[in-house]
Amino acid sequence: MPTNSTRKNIISVIITTYNQESTIARTLDSVLAQRCQWPIEIVLGEDCSTDGTRDICRQYAEKHADIIRLFANERNKGVIDNYFDCLLQCKGKYIADCAGDDFWTDEHKLQKQLEVMEAHPEVTIAHTEWLYFDETTNATTTPPPAVFTRPLTDGKLMLPAIITQTNRPVVHLCTSLYRAETILKAYHDDTFMFRNKDFGCEDLQITAALANAGIVAYMPDITLNYSVGHSSVSAQPDDRRQFAFVESVTSLSHYLAKKYNVSHEATQGYFTNRLFALTMHAFRAEDRQLLEKVDKCQNEWNAKANLKQRLLRTLLRSQAMWKMLLGIRKIVVGSRKKH
Repeated sequence: MPTNSTRKNIISVIITTYNQESTIARTLDSVLAQRCQWPIEIVLGEDCSTDGTRDICRQYAEKHADIIRLFANERNKGVIDNYFDCLLQCKGKYIADCAGDDFWTDEHKLQKQLEVMEAHPEVTIAHTEWLYFDETTNATTTPPPAVFTRPLTDGKLMLPAIITQTNRPVVHLCTSLYRAETILKAYHDDTFMFRNKDFGCEDLQITAALANAGIVAYMPDITLNYSVGHSSVSAQPDDRRQFAFVESVTSLSHYLAKKYNVSHEATQGYFTNRLFALTMHAFRAEDRQLLEKVDKCQNEWNAKANLKQRLLRTLLRSQAMWKMLLGIRKIVVGSRKKH
Protein backbone atom coordinates (compact mmCIF):
# COMPACT_ATOMS: atom_id res chain seq x y z
CA MET A 1 0.00 0.00 0.00
CA PRO A 2 1.44 3.41 -0.93
CA THR A 3 2.40 5.73 1.93
CA ASN A 4 1.32 9.36 1.95
CA SER A 5 4.72 10.45 0.64
CA THR A 6 4.63 8.07 -2.33
CA ARG A 7 1.04 8.75 -3.42
CA LYS A 8 0.80 9.71 -7.06
CA ASN A 9 -0.92 12.73 -8.53
CA ILE A 10 -3.67 10.56 -9.91
CA ILE A 11 -7.29 9.94 -9.00
CA SER A 12 -8.25 6.42 -7.99
CA VAL A 13 -11.84 5.46 -8.79
CA ILE A 14 -13.23 2.49 -6.88
CA ILE A 15 -15.90 0.47 -8.67
CA THR A 16 -17.28 -2.55 -6.85
CA THR A 17 -19.68 -4.88 -8.59
CA TYR A 18 -21.62 -8.08 -8.07
CA ASN A 19 -24.17 -9.59 -10.48
CA GLN A 20 -24.57 -6.37 -12.46
CA GLU A 21 -24.06 -7.59 -16.00
CA SER A 22 -26.76 -5.24 -17.31
CA THR A 23 -25.22 -2.07 -15.82
CA ILE A 24 -21.48 -2.49 -15.19
CA ALA A 25 -20.45 -1.50 -18.73
CA ARG A 26 -22.47 1.70 -18.40
CA THR A 27 -20.71 2.49 -15.12
CA LEU A 28 -17.26 1.86 -16.56
CA ASP A 29 -18.00 3.91 -19.68
CA SER A 30 -19.12 6.86 -17.57
CA VAL A 31 -15.86 6.84 -15.61
CA LEU A 32 -13.68 6.31 -18.67
CA ALA A 33 -15.38 9.33 -20.28
CA GLN A 34 -13.99 11.70 -17.61
CA ARG A 35 -11.94 14.62 -18.91
CA CYS A 36 -9.47 15.53 -16.19
CA GLN A 37 -5.99 17.06 -16.10
CA TRP A 38 -4.84 14.29 -13.78
CA PRO A 39 -4.82 10.70 -14.97
CA ILE A 40 -7.22 8.25 -13.36
CA GLU A 41 -6.95 4.62 -12.39
CA ILE A 42 -9.98 2.39 -11.93
CA VAL A 43 -9.72 -0.12 -9.10
CA LEU A 44 -12.37 -2.64 -10.10
CA GLY A 45 -13.52 -5.13 -7.47
CA GLU A 46 -15.56 -7.95 -9.05
CA ASP A 47 -17.05 -9.96 -6.21
CA CYS A 48 -17.36 -13.46 -7.72
CA SER A 49 -20.54 -12.81 -9.67
CA THR A 50 -22.71 -15.68 -10.85
CA ASP A 51 -23.83 -13.92 -14.04
CA GLY A 52 -21.80 -12.38 -16.89
CA THR A 53 -20.40 -9.46 -14.87
CA ARG A 54 -16.89 -10.90 -14.60
CA ASP A 55 -16.57 -11.47 -18.35
CA ILE A 56 -17.53 -7.85 -19.00
CA CYS A 57 -15.03 -6.64 -16.42
CA ARG A 58 -12.27 -8.72 -17.97
CA GLN A 59 -13.02 -7.34 -21.42
CA TYR A 60 -12.77 -3.79 -20.15
CA ALA A 61 -9.60 -4.52 -18.16
CA GLU A 62 -7.93 -5.99 -21.24
CA LYS A 63 -9.01 -3.09 -23.47
CA HIS A 64 -7.98 -0.42 -20.93
CA ALA A 65 -5.03 -2.16 -19.26
CA ASP A 66 -3.31 1.18 -18.60
CA ILE A 67 -6.28 2.44 -16.56
CA ILE A 68 -8.20 -0.51 -15.07
CA ARG A 69 -6.82 -2.83 -12.42
CA LEU A 70 -9.23 -5.72 -12.03
CA PHE A 71 -9.45 -7.60 -8.73
CA ALA A 72 -11.52 -10.68 -9.54
CA ASN A 73 -12.37 -12.21 -6.18
CA GLU A 74 -12.16 -15.99 -5.95
CA ARG A 75 -14.97 -15.96 -3.36
CA ASN A 76 -17.77 -13.55 -2.61
CA LYS A 77 -16.46 -11.14 0.04
CA GLY A 78 -19.54 -8.98 0.45
CA VAL A 79 -19.80 -5.25 -0.12
CA ILE A 80 -17.76 -4.16 2.91
CA ASP A 81 -14.63 -6.27 2.40
CA ASN A 82 -14.79 -5.84 -1.35
CA TYR A 83 -14.85 -2.06 -1.00
CA PHE A 84 -12.13 -1.69 1.60
CA ASP A 85 -9.86 -4.22 -0.08
CA CYS A 86 -10.12 -1.99 -3.16
CA LEU A 87 -9.51 1.12 -1.07
CA LEU A 88 -6.23 -0.30 0.22
CA GLN A 89 -5.10 -0.88 -3.39
CA CYS A 90 -5.62 2.73 -4.46
CA LYS A 91 -2.48 4.60 -5.49
CA GLY A 92 -3.94 8.05 -5.94
CA LYS A 93 -3.85 11.20 -3.85
CA TYR A 94 -7.62 11.36 -4.21
CA ILE A 95 -10.28 8.67 -4.31
CA ALA A 96 -13.71 8.61 -5.93
CA ASP A 97 -16.17 5.77 -6.32
CA CYS A 98 -19.11 4.78 -8.44
CA ALA A 99 -21.28 1.75 -7.71
CA GLY A 100 -21.63 -0.86 -10.42
CA ASP A 101 -25.26 0.05 -11.14
CA ASP A 102 -24.88 3.86 -10.99
CA PHE A 103 -23.24 6.12 -13.56
CA TRP A 104 -21.71 9.59 -13.79
CA THR A 105 -23.40 12.08 -16.11
CA ASP A 106 -20.88 14.94 -16.16
CA GLU A 107 -17.60 14.27 -17.93
CA HIS A 108 -15.95 17.14 -16.02
CA LYS A 109 -16.98 15.86 -12.58
CA LEU A 110 -13.51 14.89 -11.41
CA GLN A 111 -11.84 17.99 -12.87
CA LYS A 112 -14.21 20.34 -11.02
CA GLN A 113 -13.65 18.52 -7.75
CA LEU A 114 -9.90 18.29 -8.25
CA GLU A 115 -9.70 22.07 -8.62
CA VAL A 116 -11.54 22.55 -5.32
CA MET A 117 -9.43 19.98 -3.45
CA GLU A 118 -6.15 21.42 -4.71
CA ALA A 119 -7.20 24.99 -3.90
CA HIS A 120 -8.42 24.10 -0.40
CA PRO A 121 -6.12 21.68 1.47
CA GLU A 122 -8.52 21.74 4.41
CA VAL A 123 -11.27 20.11 2.31
CA THR A 124 -11.41 16.38 2.99
CA ILE A 125 -14.31 15.56 0.67
CA ALA A 126 -16.10 17.31 -2.20
CA HIS A 127 -19.56 16.16 -3.32
CA THR A 128 -22.26 17.17 -5.79
CA GLU A 129 -25.94 16.86 -6.57
CA TRP A 130 -27.46 13.78 -8.22
CA LEU A 131 -30.68 12.30 -9.59
CA TYR A 132 -32.61 9.09 -9.05
CA PHE A 133 -32.59 6.93 -12.19
CA ASP A 134 -35.42 4.40 -12.53
CA GLU A 135 -34.06 1.27 -14.22
CA THR A 136 -37.55 0.17 -15.32
CA THR A 137 -38.57 3.43 -17.02
CA ASN A 138 -35.24 5.28 -17.52
CA ALA A 139 -36.90 8.31 -15.92
CA THR A 140 -34.96 10.62 -13.61
CA THR A 141 -36.38 12.31 -10.54
CA THR A 142 -34.96 14.85 -8.11
CA PRO A 143 -34.11 13.76 -4.56
CA PRO A 144 -35.19 15.79 -1.51
CA PRO A 145 -33.29 19.08 -1.15
CA ALA A 146 -29.76 19.03 0.20
CA VAL A 147 -29.36 20.17 3.80
CA PHE A 148 -25.95 21.84 3.57
CA THR A 149 -25.61 23.90 0.39
CA ARG A 150 -22.81 26.33 1.24
CA PRO A 151 -19.70 25.78 -0.91
CA LEU A 152 -17.63 25.02 2.19
CA THR A 153 -18.93 23.73 5.55
CA ASP A 154 -17.19 22.62 8.72
CA GLY A 155 -17.75 18.87 8.62
CA LYS A 156 -18.23 18.58 12.37
CA LEU A 157 -21.38 20.70 12.07
CA MET A 158 -22.74 18.13 9.61
CA LEU A 159 -22.14 15.05 11.76
CA PRO A 160 -25.57 14.92 13.48
CA ALA A 161 -27.32 15.07 10.09
CA ILE A 162 -24.97 12.50 8.54
CA ILE A 163 -25.43 10.06 11.40
CA THR A 164 -29.24 10.36 11.41
CA GLN A 165 -29.84 10.53 7.65
CA THR A 166 -32.75 8.54 6.21
CA ASN A 167 -34.48 10.07 3.15
CA ARG A 168 -31.32 11.07 1.30
CA PRO A 169 -27.64 10.89 2.14
CA VAL A 170 -26.21 14.19 3.32
CA VAL A 171 -23.21 13.33 1.15
CA HIS A 172 -23.75 10.81 -1.64
CA LEU A 173 -20.41 9.03 -1.75
CA CYS A 174 -20.76 8.12 -5.43
CA THR A 175 -20.73 11.86 -6.23
CA SER A 176 -17.66 12.50 -4.12
CA LEU A 177 -13.92 12.95 -4.34
CA TYR A 178 -12.01 12.52 -1.07
CA ARG A 179 -8.47 12.60 0.28
CA ALA A 180 -6.77 9.22 0.43
CA GLU A 181 -4.47 10.07 3.34
CA THR A 182 -7.41 11.30 5.47
CA ILE A 183 -9.53 8.21 5.03
CA LEU A 184 -6.57 5.86 5.45
CA LYS A 185 -5.62 7.49 8.74
CA ALA A 186 -9.20 7.05 9.97
CA TYR A 187 -9.21 3.46 8.69
CA HIS A 188 -6.03 2.48 10.54
CA ASP A 189 -7.09 4.33 13.70
CA ASP A 190 -10.38 2.39 13.89
CA THR A 191 -10.44 -0.49 11.42
CA PHE A 192 -13.36 -2.07 13.28
CA MET A 193 -15.62 0.82 12.32
CA PHE A 194 -14.96 0.19 8.64
CA ARG A 195 -14.68 -3.60 8.55
CA ASN A 196 -17.40 -4.73 10.96
CA LYS A 197 -19.84 -6.62 8.74
CA ASP A 198 -22.64 -6.14 11.27
CA PHE A 199 -22.72 -2.47 10.28
CA GLY A 200 -24.14 -3.35 6.87
CA CYS A 201 -22.71 -0.60 4.66
CA GLU A 202 -19.42 1.04 3.73
CA ASP A 203 -20.33 4.64 2.90
CA LEU A 204 -21.77 6.12 6.09
CA GLN A 205 -18.62 5.62 8.15
CA ILE A 206 -16.45 7.01 5.34
CA THR A 207 -18.55 10.17 5.11
CA ALA A 208 -18.61 10.63 8.89
CA ALA A 209 -14.85 10.14 9.24
CA LEU A 210 -14.07 12.62 6.46
CA ALA A 211 -16.55 15.20 7.78
CA ASN A 212 -15.07 14.92 11.26
CA ALA A 213 -11.57 15.50 9.88
CA GLY A 214 -12.09 18.73 7.95
CA ILE A 215 -14.16 20.85 5.58
CA VAL A 216 -16.84 19.45 3.26
CA ALA A 217 -17.18 21.07 -0.17
CA TYR A 218 -20.53 21.05 -2.00
CA MET A 219 -21.26 21.73 -5.67
CA PRO A 220 -24.83 22.07 -7.00
CA ASP A 221 -23.83 20.40 -10.30
CA ILE A 222 -25.64 17.15 -11.07
CA THR A 223 -23.00 14.51 -11.79
CA LEU A 224 -24.61 11.15 -10.97
CA ASN A 225 -27.61 9.02 -11.86
CA TYR A 226 -28.34 6.87 -8.81
CA SER A 227 -30.00 3.63 -9.85
CA VAL A 228 -33.32 2.66 -8.24
CA GLY A 229 -36.23 0.41 -9.16
CA HIS A 230 -34.49 -2.86 -8.34
CA SER A 231 -33.31 -4.82 -5.33
CA SER A 232 -30.12 -3.50 -3.75
CA VAL A 233 -28.23 -3.52 -0.47
CA SER A 234 -30.46 -0.73 0.89
CA ALA A 235 -33.69 -1.86 -0.79
CA GLN A 236 -34.26 -5.49 0.10
CA PRO A 237 -37.10 -7.51 -1.44
CA ASP A 238 -38.62 -8.78 1.83
CA ASP A 239 -39.20 -7.49 5.35
CA ARG A 240 -36.82 -9.89 7.11
CA ARG A 241 -33.89 -8.77 4.98
CA GLN A 242 -34.93 -5.13 5.21
CA PHE A 243 -35.13 -5.51 9.01
CA ALA A 244 -31.53 -6.78 9.01
CA PHE A 245 -30.36 -3.84 6.89
CA VAL A 246 -32.11 -1.19 9.00
CA GLU A 247 -30.84 -2.79 12.22
CA SER A 248 -27.24 -2.92 10.97
CA VAL A 249 -27.10 0.65 9.65
CA THR A 250 -28.78 2.02 12.78
CA SER A 251 -26.23 0.16 14.92
CA LEU A 252 -23.51 1.88 12.88
CA SER A 253 -25.19 5.25 13.50
CA HIS A 254 -25.19 4.52 17.21
CA TYR A 255 -21.48 3.66 17.09
CA LEU A 256 -20.70 6.85 15.16
CA ALA A 257 -22.72 9.01 17.53
CA LYS A 258 -20.72 7.70 20.49
CA LYS A 259 -17.38 7.93 18.68
CA TYR A 260 -17.86 11.52 17.56
CA ASN A 261 -19.67 12.68 20.72
CA VAL A 262 -22.90 13.64 18.97
CA SER A 263 -25.44 14.54 21.64
CA HIS A 264 -28.30 12.23 22.56
CA GLU A 265 -30.71 15.13 22.02
CA ALA A 266 -29.60 15.38 18.38
CA THR A 267 -30.15 11.69 17.70
CA GLN A 268 -33.05 10.70 19.98
CA GLY A 269 -35.79 11.22 17.37
CA TYR A 270 -33.85 9.23 14.80
CA PHE A 271 -33.47 6.16 16.99
CA THR A 272 -37.12 6.35 18.07
CA ASN A 273 -38.22 6.35 14.42
CA ARG A 274 -35.90 3.47 13.59
CA LEU A 275 -37.41 1.43 16.41
CA PHE A 276 -40.85 1.91 14.90
CA ALA A 277 -39.55 1.00 11.42
CA LEU A 278 -38.08 -2.23 12.79
CA THR A 279 -41.34 -3.03 14.56
CA MET A 280 -43.25 -2.60 11.30
CA HIS A 281 -40.83 -4.89 9.45
CA ALA A 282 -41.25 -7.52 12.18
CA PHE A 283 -45.03 -7.08 12.00
CA ARG A 284 -45.20 -7.49 8.21
CA ALA A 285 -42.82 -10.47 8.35
CA GLU A 286 -45.06 -12.01 11.07
CA ASP A 287 -41.91 -12.86 13.00
CA ARG A 288 -42.01 -12.73 16.80
CA GLN A 289 -38.25 -13.30 17.08
CA LEU A 290 -37.67 -10.08 15.14
CA LEU A 291 -40.03 -8.32 17.51
CA GLU A 292 -37.89 -9.48 20.42
CA LYS A 293 -34.84 -8.10 18.60
CA VAL A 294 -36.51 -4.69 18.58
CA ASP A 295 -36.55 -4.74 22.39
CA LYS A 296 -32.84 -5.57 22.40
CA CYS A 297 -32.12 -2.71 20.00
CA GLN A 298 -34.09 -0.31 22.16
CA ASN A 299 -31.86 -1.12 25.13
CA GLU A 300 -28.61 -0.98 23.14
CA TRP A 301 -29.47 2.35 21.51
CA ASN A 302 -30.93 3.86 24.70
CA ALA A 303 -33.94 4.82 22.57
CA LYS A 304 -37.38 5.89 23.71
CA ALA A 305 -40.46 4.27 22.16
CA ASN A 306 -43.07 6.72 20.87
CA LEU A 307 -46.82 6.30 21.26
CA LYS A 308 -47.21 4.46 17.92
CA GLN A 309 -44.45 2.05 18.88
CA ARG A 310 -45.93 1.32 22.30
CA LEU A 311 -49.44 0.85 20.92
CA LEU A 312 -48.36 -1.49 18.14
CA ARG A 313 -46.13 -3.45 20.52
CA THR A 314 -49.10 -3.93 22.87
CA LEU A 315 -51.41 -5.10 20.08
CA LEU A 316 -48.85 -7.59 18.77
CA ARG A 317 -48.71 -9.43 22.07
CA SER A 318 -51.83 -11.24 20.90
CA GLN A 319 -51.30 -13.59 17.96
CA ALA A 320 -54.98 -13.27 17.03
CA MET A 321 -54.70 -9.47 16.96
CA TRP A 322 -51.53 -9.77 14.88
CA LYS A 323 -53.39 -11.91 12.30
CA MET A 324 -56.30 -9.49 12.24
CA LEU A 325 -54.05 -6.46 11.70
CA LEU A 326 -52.25 -8.22 8.86
CA GLY A 327 -55.61 -8.95 7.27
CA ILE A 328 -56.67 -5.31 7.58
CA ARG A 329 -53.38 -4.16 6.12
CA LYS A 330 -53.76 -6.52 3.16
CA ILE A 331 -57.19 -5.07 2.38
CA VAL A 332 -55.95 -1.48 2.67
CA VAL A 333 -52.89 -2.11 0.47
CA GLY A 334 -55.02 -3.90 -2.12
CA SER A 335 -57.45 -1.01 -2.20
CA ARG A 336 -54.63 1.49 -2.74
CA LYS A 337 -53.24 -0.52 -5.64
CA LYS A 338 -56.63 -0.49 -7.38
CA HIS A 339 -56.68 3.30 -7.20
